[in-house]
Amino acid sequence: MKKTNSTQTCDLLNKNSVVKLRVLKRDGREVAFQEEKIYAALLKAEQQLQPNSLVDSTETTEDLHNAMKQIKSNLSNWGKDAISADHIRAIVMQVLTAQKNTELAEVYQRFRLQTDKKQLEETDINYTIHTLLKKDPSLVNENANKDSDIFNTQRDLTAGIVGKSIGLTLLPKSVRNAHQKGDIHYHDLDYHPYSPMTNCCLIDFKQMLAKGFKIGNAEVESPKSIQTATAQMAQIIANVASSQYGGCSADRIDETLAHYAELNFKKHLTTAAEWITEEEKRHDYALKNTKKDIYDAMQSLEYEINTLFSSQGQTPFTTLGFGLGTDWYAQEIQRAILSVRINGLGKEKRTAIFPKLIYTLKRGVNLEKTDPNYDIKQLAVVCTTKRMYPDVLMYEKIVELTGSFKTPMGCRSFLQGWKDEDGKEVNSGRMNLGVVTLNLPRIALESKDNPEKFWSILDERLLICKDALVYRIKRIKEAVPSNAPILYQYGAFGKRLEKDESVDEVFKNKRATISLGYIGLYETATVFFGSTWEQNPAAKDFTLAILNHLKKQADDWSNKYGYHFSVYSTPSESLTDRFCRLDTKKFGVVPHITEKGYYTNSFHYDVRKNITPFDKIEFEKDYPKYASGGFIHYCEYPNMEQNPKALEAVWDFAYDKIGYLGTNTPIDHCYQCDFTGDFDPTEVGFKCPQCGNHDPKTCDVVKRTCGYLGNPQARPMVKGRHQEIASRVKHMK
Repeated sequence: MKKTNSTQTCDLLNKNSVVKLRVLKRDGREVAFQEEKIYAALLKAEQQLQPNSLVDSTETTEDLHNAMKQIKSNLSNWGKDAISADHIRAIVMQVLTAQKNTELAEVYQRFRLQTDKKQLEETDINYTIHTLLKKDPSLVNENANKDSDIFNTQRDLTAGIVGKSIGLTLLPKSVRNAHQKGDIHYHDLDYHPYSPMTNCCLIDFKQMLAKGFKIGNAEVESPKSIQTATAQMAQIIANVASSQYGGCSADRIDETLAHYAELNFKKHLTTAAEWITEEEKRHDYALKNTKKDIYDAMQSLEYEINTLFSSQGQTPFTTLGFGLGTDWYAQEIQRAILSVRINGLGKEKRTAIFPKLIYTLKRGVNLEKTDPNYDIKQLAVVCTTKRMYPDVLMYEKIVELTGSFKTPMGCRSFLQGWKDEDGKEVNSGRMNLGVVTLNLPRIALESKDNPEKFWSILDERLLICKDALVYRIKRIKEAVPSNAPILYQYGAFGKRLEKDESVDEVFKNKRATISLGYIGLYETATVFFGSTWEQNPAAKDFTLAILNHLKKQADDWSNKYGYHFSVYSTPSESLTDRFCRLDTKKFGVVPHITEKGYYTNSFHYDVRKNITPFDKIEFEKDYPKYASGGFIHYCEYPNMEQNPKALEAVWDFAYDKIGYLGTNTPIDHCYQCDFTGDFDPTEVGFKCPQCGNHDPKTCDVVKRTCGYLGNPQARPMVKGRHQEIASRVKHMK
């Protein structure tokens, strides 16, 4: 077949375009006609027929050139302002048949039918259950912290498959279509909208512990000691995690528990008064025993969280925020949290996966040597070099970015500053209602290097995202307090509702957030500016303009609907793969974009480039002000155990620049040869590079995936899964 060159192809797509025609989509939307979609579908069909005849997507054959001209001519003569997608397909088939291009017509039609079949399969419960029974890796290994060999996890996966199939049928047609195609991602379909569940939250532990609560048949009174307080916290966490699908966090836990530690001190002081005559010795006795009580309580909390299983078949994704308390009790709680983590779990002293620890830095409290808690900061640095946690929050920057200080909900989702009707700032007891993420690289690839087209497609996709988020809110409001008593009736969400009250009482007036996510900012700019665009000011301005545009849209929706729509730099453990996989099918292997097999998470710097932590922080610091609904920065280090001062130098450098910083450092440990560092991924597991050991019983492998730590070595995996986890770890950063 005769080829046309790339200039002819561009002419084909740009001259005599049917610019005024509107397309009536099957899902009910009306969008501008895009001839490129027909061209791309036909080119894909022709490439399958003649795989060696087309060098790349800028070349086409004379047959395809003629077919496109005739299709455009027919559409120009349509005689109406709008046309259905089915009519367009019929015209394409008509033209191909008339030109006796029957083979191309057959492949084109087959592609269309395959797409329809795939979408139908995703809503077919029998089909999806069958894929689970076959242990499809995309299902059983979607979450690095879920062991699919355990009965309750299998039960949750089965329920999730059913929930996802039904949930897809409940979604508005345009949202379902966009999700299935990969234009957007409607997160957590295995739970929502089948159930009107919420996402993540800051549990109001202070109020629940003070007033008491109820779980099951037990009325729980306010604790009289720190040991009882932490035991109650573990029970609350387990119940909350089973009543929602996202992470749960404790904000300023050192300050919350300080009161209960003081009760221990007073009890010991009373005991000491019975047999110690000297006041100073009585005081020392009470302090010593209270310090032990605090350590034991925090150690018990760590063990309890790591041995809990929620109804989702996994350890609750729990985060503890601390670091600001300056009285003796709060300081000892901080020291205990860090010391417990450093000492490790069990006789082999393994790294605890949960809870995620987040330590807050604040000038005047712990940042500098003259600050009262500076010694605790040193302990936090040592803990991070050994256990990768804690991550750190910068107090003033978090207030600047989000409007108030608080720990993130889960790994990186931030509430925005909010005051109640009495003007009191409220953070704990608030929540997020879910996430819908936008596939930015796809928009860039569809725009064909045309910036105007990029912004036009972006606005179309944002309308779908808005509809999806509004639907999430609508569905969640259909819950009743008795669906999740721990959340709505017993204080986890702050207010205690009666059975007949609307759950919207804890959501409305921007009390709750709902998140517009995005992914692949690096790849998006690469389409327009090349793969080394980070040093190009115009390219960076383009990426900032994208996030600014998302924020303006989200702010408009917030004012219109009364819920806080926030832009969220999405944690995407499997989504980085899913979007790229779908776009590879659609656009082929595109250098520096789909060829990598993943999309870069969030606004992060391209992980393939070597860059210092200081340069990375400097580059990324400009993005979170447009994405204050969710963000984190990661920096890469070698093993830092012998050089904690270097890590502290990065923390100090970052303090006035960014709000939230995580550390990625190799902490895998082999108990056979005592190696500590980074294990090598192999088909049979992660392997010690020093002695070759890969037995989970005698080695501890800990990787950060998506904001949390995971232990991929601790459970069986399909062949090659360990390399996949290693790849995910790399491109999450």
